[in-house]
Amino acid sequence: QVQLVESGGRLMQAGGSLRLSCVASGLTFSHNAMGWFRQAPGKEREFVAGITSTSGLTGYAEAVKGRFAISRDNTKNTVYLQMNSLRPDDTADYFCARLREWNGNGRATGDYWGQGTQVTVSS
Repeated sequence: QVQLVESGGRLMQAGGSLRLSCVASGLTFSHNAMGWFRQAPGKEREFVAGITSTSGLTGYAEAVKGRFAISRDNTKNTVYLQMNSLRPDDTADYFCARLREWNGNGRATGDYWGQGTQVTVSS
């Protein structure tokens, strides 16, 4: 049974930095591309960032390029999202997912999901 558990979300001031973590179990983590998505109140879930399984190639949504960085530690079955220069419009629930499809850039779908972690950015 695949489980993804996110952590690290909290209330932040605009301009601050935050790192989210997602620990995976029940799958061969190093063989899977992973990603982060977010869903703001009243909006659809959107792709944020993705990372390939072993080469560590990354891709980002336009809204976060240059501010967010995805990384992974295959020895810890963990994927991270470093978020810098946070803005109020980054406020959302952030979800970790195994990527089922990904164009290597800003479009992806996931098949296994975590429960989400909430990030709120105040101005």
